[in-house]
Amino acid sequence: MTEIDIEKENKAIAQEYKELLRISYQTLTDSDKKLIRKAFDVAVDAHKDQRRKSGEAYIFHPIAVAKIVASEIGLGATSIAAALLHDVVEDTPITVEDIERLFNPKVAQMVEGLTKISLVQKDLNASIQAENFRKMILTLNDDVRVILIKLADRLHNMQTMESMREDKQTKIASETLYIYAPLAHRLGLYNIKTKLEDLGLKYTEPAVYNDILSKIKETKEEQDAYIKDISDVLKKSLDEEGVEYVIKGRPKSIYSIRRKMKAQGVSFDEVYDKFALRIVYKSNPHDEKFLAWKIYSIVTDHYRPSPSRLRDWISSPKSTGYEALHITVMGPKGRWVEIQVRSERMDEIAEKGYAAHYKYKNGATEESGLDVWLNLLREALENAETNAVDFVEDFKMNLYSKEIFVFTPKGDIKSLPKGATSLDFAFGIHSEIGIRTRGTRVNGKLVPLNYELKSGDQIEVITSPNQKPTTHWLDFVTTARAKTKIKNVLNEDIKKIGEEGKELLTRKLKHLKITLNEKTVNELVNFFKLKTSLDLFYRVGIGAIENQQLKDYAAQKSNTFISFFKNKIKRNNATPDEEINKPIVNSNYDMLVFGKEHDKLDYKFSPCCSPIPGDDVFGFVTVNEGIKIHKSDCPNAIGLQSNYAYRIMAAKWIDSTQEEFKAIIKITGMDSLGLTNQLTKVISNNMHVNIQSISLSTDAGIFHGQVTVVVQNNTILKKLINNIRKIEGIEKVSREYSS
Repeated sequence: MTEIDIEKENKAIAQEYKELLRISYQTLTDSDKKLIRKAFDVAVDAHKDQRRKSGEAYIFHPIAVAKIVASEIGLGATSIAAALLHDVVEDTPITVEDIERLFNPKVAQMVEGLTKISLVQKDLNASIQAENFRKMILTLNDDVRVILIKLADRLHNMQTMESMREDKQTKIASETLYIYAPLAHRLGLYNIKTKLEDLGLKYTEPAVYNDILSKIKETKEEQDAYIKDISDVLKKSLDEEGVEYVIKGRPKSIYSIRRKMKAQGVSFDEVYDKFALRIVYKSNPHDEKFLAWKIYSIVTDHYRPSPSRLRDWISSPKSTGYEALHITVMGPKGRWVEIQVRSERMDEIAEKGYAAHYKYKNGATEESGLDVWLNLLREALENAETNAVDFVEDFKMNLYSKEIFVFTPKGDIKSLPKGATSLDFAFGIHSEIGIRTRGTRVNGKLVPLNYELKSGDQIEVITSPNQKPTTHWLDFVTTARAKTKIKNVLNEDIKKIGEEGKELLTRKLKHLKITLNEKTVNELVNFFKLKTSLDLFYRVGIGAIENQQLKDYAAQKSNTFISFFKNKIKRNNATPDEEINKPIVNSNYDMLVFGKEHDKLDYKFSPCCSPIPGDDVFGFVTVNEGIKIHKSDCPNAIGLQSNYAYRIMAAKWIDSTQEEFKAIIKITGMDSLGLTNQLTKVISNNMHVNIQSISLSTDAGIFHGQVTVVVQNNTILKKLINNIRKIEGIEKVSREYSS
């Protein structure tokens, strides 16, 4: 670089620093500014020789992260300093001890939490990504600010990913959608959540993202005019009532529009609430609630509300701390519009989450939603010995869940994730109560332990000192807290039986002239297709492994060459039972090729999304079943890309003229005379399409049909679906995937 360029870059760096101080949400004291300046100088010096893939000086990344931390998340000087220093320990010779010496233990502890976990061993059967997430989530236990800075770091990385390799982009974007966006949601950072989701979609499904983006741009003028219509009507009444307010119109995020299109099986034009109106009003704490309902009454004077879609997060705030009133009204031109009503305080909490919560808390004794959640999280983490992927799955389930509000027998209100059962409620009160639960009553009636609770239910738990959890209980609960507690109790029992089983196994093997050592244990675990030594000892303890099976093992052990050969066959081919039950894909047929070299490998189609030729797909290397093919938009794709990126293989169709595939089409419409006849005619008239099965039913004038057809590829299927759509009276046609 020339001297002029370096001078220009240094000016830009200095400018960024000034901007960082200017946009800070917290008021910075002189000592705060000194701390930030020192962190800035150390970071500039440490990263002076580094550049990012895009070619710009590396220091722009930590400054950008610090800016997000300062303005969008609203954290103070310690966090801003930690954000500036978040990469120095990993990328430069500076150590955590140096940071503690230069700054203070708190900054050092945060930087250590932010330093990525070094990969000690690469065990391909355990997901490295999931292990990293687990470690990251465990840092929540020490300081939630570490996670908030990590979110800012991830957001900036997502915003500057253009120059990365495509597979890297997909991996990082999948990881973002899988865990970071839900985390932002749970911590009340809705702006950051939305940006992460949109950017995640941009790199996982670029065509879909760009299509929705261009349609939003096309309809922007029309939408602005629509919002102005409603605003003008409401302004007049709000002004008359003397309310101080601002009305903002905002389009829904690209990701949420995509989610609606997918969930409801509709096109972009059919998504009815693509934007929302927000009324943010000024108020003192005393009148806040009263004013919200006053605004509600003004809005509903002009527009008819949908009673089932009123969301009152003011009387019962979400556990993220979110407060607002959401009203869905019938706007002009017969279109539903969501109107959000929030005070300035509520708006700030919705935008800044954690930081604003504490600004407004003023030493109040009541715990904030975040504190309650972190306490629950600590319990779930107390014994996080489970497999890392299961742990992340359970944890994630509790991140995005919608909430319901239920009551204890005394009338206290409790918040639980939607889908929670009466047994979840018992564990929610106290884990000891959960473990001893014998039965539950909901609204006075005895209900099963897996009864799904609804908002407003009142639950009473019946306990017994002799009650103990069984493995079935894991199917009765949905919350991570309950699952962890049940697993802990079951594991204690399993360990006891396992110890007895180990002694028994030692004796049995002695008769067969085999010593029980680590090598023998590993061989037995593989022989019985188990996962751990504890599984083996437990099965012996309960008598599930018989003497004859141990004799078979001893006989097989005597011929190591044959056992090695058998294992290879077992690994590469499906078992005879599977061969019978699963559709076989001719392994010599070269329709799918893998990787850059276009290798021809054996594979199977995954039943979760049933790909057919022409679909965008990828290969996933499983532990026991070879390569499984998934569609790129398979419901499990994000999880696989995120947790097991190293097992993903690029896959490409190169020929699809010889094979035929099954696809299920769901059809809904208005029943009319001759509709069935027309339908079968259209299907049969399409070349290369055979009807395998057809089931049609009508219910009060509504026609439902499910047709299983055999097609050669995706193009033919799409053509068929379009032709069915053209039949008069047909409302909706979609391809169905087996769950």
